[in-house]
Amino acid sequence: MRRNFTYSYVYTYTWVVMIAMAIFMNFAFVVDGHTLKSDTVYLRGKTKGTKTSYLKNGLHLSLPPLKPAVTSNVKLNVSRPDDKLLSDVQLYPNPVTDQINLKYSISRNTNVTIKIMDVLGNDISTLFSQRVESGDHNLNYPISNKLVRGFYFVRVVAGTESVIKRISVIN
Repeated sequence: MRRNFTYSYVYTYTWVVMIAMAIFMNFAFVVDGHTLKSDTVYLRGKTKGTKTSYLKNGLHLSLPPLKPAVTSNVKLNVSRPDDKLLSDVQLYPNPVTDQINLKYSISRNTNVTIKIMDVLGNDISTLFSQRVESGDHNLNYPISNKLVRGFYFVRVVAGTESVIKRISVIN
């Protein structure tokens, strides 16, 4: 006659086998009857004499190495995707007669390029192009005999962000 097993017996049997294997593996990793010598593993199996009692002490506990009462003074700057790299772009005076003054703020080290473009988007000149440190920056650019009267755009590119400001040049 054939014996019928229900699923509950199979699952119970599987869990019992898995727990037994976990306990066996825990005791199998202890080498030569000695406890593991590490500052992160706590298995105290020593009893009277030099014999190790595995049954009195349960499973070992593994923790990360800790140094009590030690604090770190390292500052981490973790940028979030919503943080703006380029901010507070100010262009003055507008209209411009003799000199363009540009102020901008960078939140972390990056490459910055500042260009003047005409109304059609053609590059007229590159004012600045190099890697800068984080913080506030100023740029002064004299325009005497370099730009004719009209409307222009100043494009500030920092990393993947850009800001475009419109200026009017009057001579």
